[in-house]
This record gives sequence, structure tokens and C-alpha cells, in this order.
Amino acid sequence: MKWRGRRTSNNIDDRRGMSSGRRSVNMGGGLAKLLIPLVLKLITTKKGLIIVAVVLGFMYFTGNNPLQLLTGGSTNQIQNTNYKGSESENELAQFSAVVLADTEDIWNDLLKNYREPTLVLFTNSVSSACGSASSATGPFYCPGDEKLYIDLSFFKEMETRLNAPGDFAQAYVIAHEVGHHIQNLMGTTDKMQRLRGRISQKEYNKLSVKLELQADFLAGVWAHHSQKMNQIMEEGDLEEALNAAFAIGDDRLQKQSSGRVVPDSFTHGTSEQRMRWFTKGFKTGDLKQGDTFNTQSL
Repeated sequence: MKWRGRRTSNNIDDRRGMSSGRRSVNMGGGLAKLLIPLVLKLITTKKGLIIVAVVLGFMYFTGNNPLQLLTGGSTNQIQNTNYKGSESENELAQFSAVVLADTEDIWNDLLKNYREPTLVLFTNSVSSACGSASSATGPFYCPGDEKLYIDLSFFKEMETRLNAPGDFAQAYVIAHEVGHHIQNLMGTTDKMQRLRGRISQKEYNKLSVKLELQADFLAGVWAHHSQKMNQIMEEGDLEEALNAAFAIGDDRLQKQSSGRVVPDSFTHGTSEQRMRWFTKGFKTGDLKQGDTFNTQSL
């Protein structure tokens, strides 16, 4: 994949090396409107200036961004400047920022009023609006804060445990999570969440498969338009993505872990389904052809 020297996204929240408890606090726009006049009034006096300095210092040393006090929310880019990753890990962080930037270019072009998600890089564990998670969870998207979460060690796991190496395989993973963000913007995620607890687990699993396969399709749509716009792909890249889709199929993972396959427990789709829907998105680039929820045969 041709990624070096290209634009990186500003929507990176680098929490590598931080414990999951040191989570950024979103103040909320309404609260910020009340706090801003108070802060401005306080800094006009010496005593008030000291109070503001103490509060901002406390926020900084507890791992929060002081700018949130003035902006009413998280800033787009947060950097843990104390963390020193290895050369290979830092390169993966740079790569991920380039891929995210590429998804921004494509989806801003395809969708009206597209809201760009933030990519959170973490180590071992992380807190999100969806709760706490460990690296064992794998990459995930949280609709509550519109952020993608990934421990970069997952890319090494793809190569060693899943036998799915390659930079375009890694790009597919990020594009898939961005696909979940698209579903969130389109209201699909909300519809799914409203059904939780109202239908059987078996039926909900079937819907979850449809959701995941649609995210694979959307990743394919991104790859189609990115190749058309920027010629990012090199020989073997498509095979890398398809191999990654194959590697994380429910049937393959279940057979690896337990030696048997239980279709009713599938939540992401079979290897064949994941490969096929990514390919469909890649070949067509047409969002209208990705309605997995109203397709008779997945």
C-alpha cells in the first residue's frame, strides 16, 4: 500500500501507555456555556487566576485535556507525549493516521455532512463511552463517543496468530471500524440497539452478522474509491484484505478455538461471507448495493 509521505489525520487520540482510568472527560456543550463566563471572570483577578491555574493543573496531571474546559468537549487530537513506543509501533501509529485520513477524504466526498470519527490508540486496556475494554476485545467502534479503538499490538496478532499479514490487511481493519461509524451516522446502529432484549439472542446474532457484513461492504467501498482517487493499492493488496476477511470469519475462528462450528452463535459472518461482501463493495463502490438487512441470501 502506498501510504508513506501522505496526509495524516488530526483525529487521533493517542492514549498508548496510559491506564484505562486516565480517560478524557467530556464536559458537554451546555456545561461549557456556563463555565466559560465564570472562567473569564475569574482570570480578571489575581486570586481567580490562581484558582483557574490549579484546576487546569489538576486536569492535566490526571490525564485530562485542559482545553476541554473551554471547548466543551474533547479536542480532535490528544497526544500522550510521555509515551515512547518502539520504532515499529510508532510506524504503525503513523500508518493508522494515514489510513484514517484517507477514509476522511473518501467519506467526506461520498456523504453529505459527514462527521469524522476519532481513532483512539491504546495499550492493554481503555475506557470508552461504551465501557472499559482490554486488548483481547480487538479493535472496536463505540457509537456513544463516535470513536474507533485499537491496540496496535492487534496488527502483530493478525500476522502471527491469524496468519493475515500486510499493510492493506491492517487498512481493511480500520476501514471496517469506520464502516460501523457510517452505520451509526445512518441510524442503523440505533435500530439494532433498540432491538436488544426484545428479540431472542439467536435472532439478534443474525442481525449482528448483517451489521458486520455491511461494515465489510463499506470497507470495500472505501477501497474502491480510494484506489480510484489516489491509486493507493499495490500488487497483492486486495489479496491481503481478502485474506484478513477470511481469517476473522466466525466459522474459521470457532473451528480454531474449539474444533467445532456453531452457526447460531455467529455474530460477524463466515469467512466466505466476509470476503464476498468486501469484494462487492470494492468492485461496485455503490452504497446502494450494501443493504445486507434486506438481502434474502447473505
